[in-house]
Amino acid sequence: MNSLQNLALVCASVAWCFAEDYVLDDKPGLGRTFDGVGGLSGGGATSRLLVNYDEPYRGRILDYLFKPSFGASLHILKVEIGGDAQSTDGTEPSHMHYENDENYFRGYEWWLMKEAKRRNPNITLIGLPWAFPGWVGRGKNWPYNFPDVTASYVVSWVIGAKQHHDLDINYIGIWNERSFDSTYIKVLRNTLDVAGLSDVGIIAADGDWAISSAMIVDPFLADAVEVVGAHYPGTTTVMDALQTEKKLWSSEDYSTFNNEVGGGCWARILNQNYVNGRMTATISWNLVASYYEMLPFGRDGLMTAEEPWSGNYVVESPIWITAHTTQFTQPGWVYLQTVGHLMQGGSYVALTDQKGNLTIVIETMTHDHSECIRPPLPPYKVVPQNVTFYLKGSFAKISKMEVWRSKFDFTTKKSFFFQKQDPLKVLFDGSFTLNLDVDEVYTLSTITTAQKGSYPDPPPSAPFPKTYKDDFNVGNPYFSEAPDFADQTGVFEYFINLTDPGPHVFTLRQVVVERPVTWEADADQTISVLGDYSWQNLTVTSDVYIETVKTGGVFIGARVDQGGGSVRSAKGIFFWVFADGTYKVTGDLQKTNVLAEGPSGTRAHVWHTLCLTIKGDYASGTLNGSPLWNTTVTAVPNNGWVAIGTSSFELAQFDNFSVEAQ
Repeated sequence: MNSLQNLALVCASVAWCFAEDYVLDDKPGLGRTFDGVGGLSGGGATSRLLVNYDEPYRGRILDYLFKPSFGASLHILKVEIGGDAQSTDGTEPSHMHYENDENYFRGYEWWLMKEAKRRNPNITLIGLPWAFPGWVGRGKNWPYNFPDVTASYVVSWVIGAKQHHDLDINYIGIWNERSFDSTYIKVLRNTLDVAGLSDVGIIAADGDWAISSAMIVDPFLADAVEVVGAHYPGTTTVMDALQTEKKLWSSEDYSTFNNEVGGGCWARILNQNYVNGRMTATISWNLVASYYEMLPFGRDGLMTAEEPWSGNYVVESPIWITAHTTQFTQPGWVYLQTVGHLMQGGSYVALTDQKGNLTIVIETMTHDHSECIRPPLPPYKVVPQNVTFYLKGSFAKISKMEVWRSKFDFTTKKSFFFQKQDPLKVLFDGSFTLNLDVDEVYTLSTITTAQKGSYPDPPPSAPFPKTYKDDFNVGNPYFSEAPDFADQTGVFEYFINLTDPGPHVFTLRQVVVERPVTWEADADQTISVLGDYSWQNLTVTSDVYIETVKTGGVFIGARVDQGGGSVRSAKGIFFWVFADGTYKVTGDLQKTNVLAEGPSGTRAHVWHTLCLTIKGDYASGTLNGSPLWNTTVTAVPNNGWVAIGTSSFELAQFDNFSVEAQ
């Protein structure tokens, strides 16, 4: 048997017989300028639980996200400009609940931007409104009928970021997946310019690529837009977008459960968004999965931090996949023209700082191990392969490169991520060869500062405490929301009731008084949920204060089974009292399934104490310590969150909230 026959047998058994050559050369010119990799907080309330972590765990989570040469080392942070409306997993408070109201300390996005900036002063900051307070729409569920009003509202947020937090916002996004409004975009550009914010760019339309065809025929629109941004583009773009000669971004992407398939999705699109679509930035929705996991899109973040009560968090594989790009590049680096697909599956990109440094990122993710939640991924194949790269042009003098490797192992479950390998020596002819297996990510770079940062293990995971109490007695709260409450419709904020000399000076108040302008199906009632979704038998108690005479109403609830965009259809056990002196017990938030009802004697502007007890199929309620009702509950969920809320968009207060779960 000759040597060629021997080689054929080896190839047949080991499959390392595919060998291809790839040239990396800057002589033919360079490609597009790299703008970075980012994460998105909001759209909506995806960082809600993060702020409730104690130190040092909260700071460590932030380090894994933002600290250079440590973890994900993100280049971009995009945040929601709160609009008082449900925008996926909850509501985020607006800086202007009402037209004559301005408060630039509500919510947690200001804090998050400052923490990101403290770790990386060069991070790019983006704001995007998913929704707007109702007054912006002037009675319509559309924010662009009065473009001057909407533009002034958005620009006030940009100005407030600088004046109150010393934050320079780099871009404002214009989001609407139904359509875009050219007039509004031009008005926003003019409003920014008049306010001295000509350096703030506009990203449009944060949906699909449709705006690009309008930009080609409308030079004023083209002048107004700096970045054409698309959501979940499937790594592809359209010719019109390329012809605009604007920056192209995947301004929202990923949105996939952060297990190892999610990590594979992220590895594939980080490379192929440029290889296939010439997109120079990719932003993950979401930054960190820091919301109750049973809300929609649970754990769809770069890492998981959903247990502030225990301190537990998980550094998931997408953090280290991000590091393969972010720790070896910076915005302003430039892609080589010589990038593309590997012949036997996978892709490679190469970037340079034009000062002699070179970074190459290679991924060989197979189809079934890299599917994102959207859009559908057409079939393709990847097989093990030998690849030889030749460094040409100014890179011919490179003699050694750092090597970092990740391996997704779906067979033995022995995956490893962002592991430093021995440096690779480049041969005299500028070549080097790699044996690539499937489901791998490699970074080869002249950059030597990368590291896999680490901290001691966080505390172990633990369920939400079965005993929970909050009297909301916080005189000067750093955050406007009470810990662990996740607003699903409406906004519940700390409130100082200076007109009450009694025990209810510090309360939690629902403050949204008209339906917001929103793309989600917000409920007609306001609701905030809390606790362990598995809770069944428990007692929940709260003092309540109705502020709307005659028509006002409030509730406490348990076994609430829906949130996010499905909150309208939430079922559970809801104990309502109304200002007209009546009560109801319902099996749903919309009050269509009435389990009990009758007179209560409740009225507005008086504090009442509600108590709801559930055990098995039996529920009972007391008002001000006296029994009011009891009933058998059927056709209701067996488990769910506890909740508070109001009968409509109305002012109401809550105090001395407690839960005792079995």
